[in-house]
Amino acid sequence: MEQKYDFGLIGLGVMGRNFILNVLDHGFSAAGLDLDAAKVQALKEESDGQASFATTEVKAFVESLSTPRKIMLLVPAGDPVDKVVSSLKPFVEKGDLIIDGGNSYFEDSDRRIEELSKEGLYYIGAGVSGGAKGARLGPSIMPGGDKNAYKLIEPIFNAVAAKAGVDGQDSCVAHMGSGSAGNYVKMIHNGIEYGLMQLIAEVYDIMHNGMQLSNQELGHTFQEWNKGILQSFLVEISSEIFQRKDELTKRDLVDVILDKAKQKGTGKWTSQNAMDLGVAVPSIDAAVSMRQLSALKTERLKAEDMYPRVEKDNASVLSIGDVEHTLVFCYIITYAQGLSQLIAADKEMQYGLDMAKICSIWRGGCIIRAGLLEDMMQAFARDASLQSLLLDVEFADLLNRSLPSVQKVLQYAMMHQIPGLTMSSSLNYFFAFKSGFLPLNLVQAQRDYFGSHTYERVDMEGIFHTEW
Repeated sequence: MEQKYDFGLIGLGVMGRNFILNVLDHGFSAAGLDLDAAKVQALKEESDGQASFATTEVKAFVESLSTPRKIMLLVPAGDPVDKVVSSLKPFVEKGDLIIDGGNSYFEDSDRRIEELSKEGLYYIGAGVSGGAKGARLGPSIMPGGDKNAYKLIEPIFNAVAAKAGVDGQDSCVAHMGSGSAGNYVKMIHNGIEYGLMQLIAEVYDIMHNGMQLSNQELGHTFQEWNKGILQSFLVEISSEIFQRKDELTKRDLVDVILDKAKQKGTGKWTSQNAMDLGVAVPSIDAAVSMRQLSALKTERLKAEDMYPRVEKDNASVLSIGDVEHTLVFCYIITYAQGLSQLIAADKEMQYGLDMAKICSIWRGGCIIRAGLLEDMMQAFARDASLQSLLLDVEFADLLNRSLPSVQKVLQYAMMHQIPGLTMSSSLNYFFAFKSGFLPLNLVQAQRDYFGSHTYERVDMEGIFHTEW
């Protein structure tokens, strides 16, 4: 009898092939599909005789899988997903499961779940974070949708996911919730990722162009930071980036990379959806804006000549410790904003999210993995109804202790005209969040003055309007 394979994957780029090799390493058999014969051949060579099958033919691929079939897609979001799903329909059967492992927009996943359920097919949106290396060695996986559907793929996902925890036995995968919960959690993960990356970039700017630290000194500093409270994947790789030489010029590689950052849209989606939900995520918004500003290279070069930098002699002297405390503070604020958006989305969309569980699976494999996530997991374990990380006593103590350094660093940045949009957004979010009074009473008065929009009062119940 012809062998049937446990798991199927469509999209045999580097990440797709690595994910299949990870599956094979854990004792499962797997089949791969790609229209590019070179990628099919690459999988055949890399799998090296393990229980695998690769083809360019959709029919042969589907028929090679054991039922109920478990088919994962690692293809670009949008139309490519719909096209792949359509190509599978003539061959799949009721009860089969299709898993979208890409960065699909959550509303697209809700639509696909509804459409495919009418045909008796399961569909799961499963965010996968960790890049090509994570796919090979263990990513963080964020699946959502029907719980019964998830049970079909749970043993494989548990095996291949990254492991975290004190004993290294906690799989960085869990059922996130109903509907498009998996894609939504991955979107917020990416929004936080935007914020953390920009914060590190702003810290780099201050230390390199302000404090005049060399790239080698920066590499050593980030190496040391990664041994402490700032231990995280992004700090770790930054330490390595600063010490890498360019093979073409023998200069420091970071110095020859153009300062124009690109984006694929997930950060923007986070900001847009936060607006829809009425949630403030200014650190993430600022990070998205800085990528947009970075694209204006021609304009920025002209403006640099028009507005010469005049530095103030009375700028405070910074220590590396001050910068470290600032990055810790802003890291926490950025995570807090993303987690607050998840809490708001859960109320709106009834996903059934477990915040402690989300922090738990982000501890390993994913791009935003960090030691601080262990403390965040514990905060939500202490109080499952926690509405903001900033209301946790232990994080409040850490933020209060870091605050003087943050103010000092941002004063330095302003005096030296070094942009710190994401850092300042983080600080001002903190100031606003902890203010028992905000001057929005004046805004309400203005709205009532020009638009008769009414207002509430501090001294009595009801809705009021004044004929100004």
